[in-house]
Amino acid sequence: MNNFIKMQGLGNKFVVLSGPLDLSAAEVIAYCKQFGDEPADGVLVVSPLTEHSVKMKYWNADGTLAEMCGNGLRCVVRFAIDSKMVQPGELIVKTDAGDLKGIWDGNNPSQIEVQVGKANVSTTPLELFGKQFFEVNVGNPHAVTFVDDLDTAPVKTLGPEVENNSRFPHRTNVEFVVVEGNNEISLRTWERGVGETLACGTGMVAAANVAVTLKNKTFPLIVNVLGGKAKVWLDEAGYTRMIGPAELV
Repeated sequence: MNNFIKMQGLGNKFVVLSGPLDLSAAEVIAYCKQFGDEPADGVLVVSPLTEHSVKMKYWNADGTLAEMCGNGLRCVVRFAIDSKMVQPGELIVKTDAGDLKGIWDGNNPSQIEVQVGKANVSTTPLELFGKQFFEVNVGNPHAVTFVDDLDTAPVKTLGPEVENNSRFPHRTNVEFVVVEGNNEISLRTWERGVGETLACGTGMVAAANVAVTLKNKTFPLIVNVLGGKAKVWLDEAGYTRMIGPAELV
């Protein structure tokens, strides 16, 4: 195995390696098992490109390659700057979902800003298992449903059913969302290829965009997850951004 470090963003756990490096599904699963008592949610490989850009590859815990990962993106920004692949400030992270900006001055690791993606929200509900889901693409796929109570939300039962539904040929992430007061939302996520996680960055962005589109919320939004919270807003180019932590474990 190559040398790696362990990182987490809002409880989303990652094994992070320097690239370029390609991994088999079996290798990804093996790396995730090295995280600790509980396996990592995925593996990030960060490769230097130019003095202002890096390449990010992300695999889910089941060994499948994903387009990108929002919480992982913040970890990539910190890893690239900490390891001196790029200088502190603004950088470009090339992902399979496109080129995305990251900003960190190298000081407070709880204040790392990333440009997650442009949200494509379908306002036509999809009826599945007696609930209405709204499809969102933020560079990767999501299905968002609104619930009254997160504690009783059927995340572990309905999550895998929706993830693997034939409607989604590449499977999907699934968000269960409660609309709060004071321009906040709270959610739990069933992540494609992983299961329920403490946070999902792209899921937070997907849920925020659906809440703004359908539930009279306005940006910026505070998005609460099991692992903490982050601020989400829309930039002038139409990309959803978030600011939050990336921590060494």
